[in-house]
Amino acid sequence: MNNGSCSAAAAELGERLLDVYQRLYAFYGPQHWWPGDTPFEVIIGAILTQSAAWVNVEKAINNLKAAGALTPTALRAISLEELASLVYPSGYYRAKARKVKAFVQYLGERYSDSLDALFQGEVASLRRELLSVYGIGEETADSILLYAGGKPVFVVDAYTRRIMSRLGLSPPQDTYAHYQAMFHDNLPPDPGLFNEYHALLVQHGKTRCHRRDPLSGGCPLRDMCLYAARLIAPRGPSSG
Repeated sequence: MNNGSCSAAAAELGERLLDVYQRLYAFYGPQHWWPGDTPFEVIIGAILTQSAAWVNVEKAINNLKAAGALTPTALRAISLEELASLVYPSGYYRAKARKVKAFVQYLGERYSDSLDALFQGEVASLRRELLSVYGIGEETADSILLYAGGKPVFVVDAYTRRIMSRLGLSPPQDTYAHYQAMFHDNLPPDPGLFNEYHALLVQHGKTRCHRRDPLSGGCPLRDMCLYAARLIAPRGPSSG
């Protein structure tokens, strides 16, 4: 493929991605993500939401608030056992308590608990730093960068992969990096756009684009969805 064809294909992909965003936004409206009173609360929520429904994360956050433990200093001072009991509603509570401990230890030692200092760093190097902290994987690191730090980093999750693959917009390889690159390379590097887009994909995946029975309840993307077209395609005459 020559450079002109590559440029045309990239422009078309960018238009399709924006079309998906605009349809979802028109259908669902702004999502006001990420829920949290402070950037630090957003970070703790990003850690606790791993393999958990947000309603249960909210219970854990409220427990931390009620205990006066939602600060880096307090989280370092509290015992691992007590922290585990406070975050119990979020599931995997012992593992998550260790992850929260690891993050606040890193934040204190590296940045003296200053999120302003943390987010002054260059995005790629800061992402590598976060990934080196115990319990922080790609999705969590990118959620911290986007939602707490306001960085132009697209968060990829299971909803993103499901919806994009059903629309025929999968990247060449089914990896986190390739999905993220698809958005980074074909959309403006706008934190507000990335924030709203990811939130809308989550909303759509939760409410309509289910793993099973995805056509129930209407869908703003139905006419552009290859998966839906296959499901409703008329069958040919039976043989025999």
